[in-house]
Amino acid sequence: MHINGSQKISIQGIQLEIQRVSGTGTASQPTLVFLHEGLGSVAMWRDWPAQLCQRLGCAGLVYSRRGYGQSDAVPDVRGPSDEADGQRVGRLLPDYMHEEALVVLPALLRALGIERPVLLGHSDGGTIALIHASHFEVAGCVVMAPHMMVEDISIAAITAARDAFENGPLRQRLSAYHADVDCAFWQWNDVWLSEAFRSFDIRPELGEISAPLLAIQGDADPYGTMAQIDEIAQAVPHARLLKLPDCGHSPHRDQPEAVAQAIEAFMAQVRA
Repeated sequence: MHINGSQKISIQGIQLEIQRVSGTGTASQPTLVFLHEGLGSVAMWRDWPAQLCQRLGCAGLVYSRRGYGQSDAVPDVRGPSDEADGQRVGRLLPDYMHEEALVVLPALLRALGIERPVLLGHSDGGTIALIHASHFEVAGCVVMAPHMMVEDISIAAITAARDAFENGPLRQRLSAYHADVDCAFWQWNDVWLSEAFRSFDIRPELGEISAPLLAIQGDADPYGTMAQIDEIAQAVPHARLLKLPDCGHSPHRDQPEAVAQAIEAFMAQVRA
């Protein structure tokens, strides 16, 4: 297993940070594409993608979305939403996860020659994975703590995160992982706490997912309840659910072995 250092790739005029993990399996094995959470980045995954790829014998791709990690920042991230030179600037719009799933991610996969990946998304990344899988062909989809709709518990936790960023240690902690920490935080926090985002709901799209699907949720997640993955099961009857006790918003950190075993069993289904 070989981990390449972080590199930059230009996608639609934006420099995105990527990291590739070379697999030990055959060329026929699907590539795992890791999609980070709302405040995540390449570095914030730490060594988990490499460990999982080694366990599964798969190659991997990890990348930081625009405004996160070492990727290009969003100009005037708290200013009015607009376009400049064909690029979105200012505050994120409520469709930002659709933009990532349907425009940016397909362009990135094409540029890297990755076909039919297994998407592995966490939180916002899980939502992006589901949207992409509802419109594009993928080999499989694993989502951890995804968001189908906006719950009151989510708004309460994101409001608390704003206080921790402005008055607590969160800004300093995140600074180690993002070149522009204010851009990383505010683009996520502002859109989630906007009135327009309260109607965000991808449940009508889920029925289009035909690929194997594994949805994982912790019972102590402050950002969402079990209703999130129960809604997936309603719309996608073939989906597998894993409900984890004593687990918060990051199942791969809180229950790493249970998550790894579930993904290993899921990948056997994908390969079959």
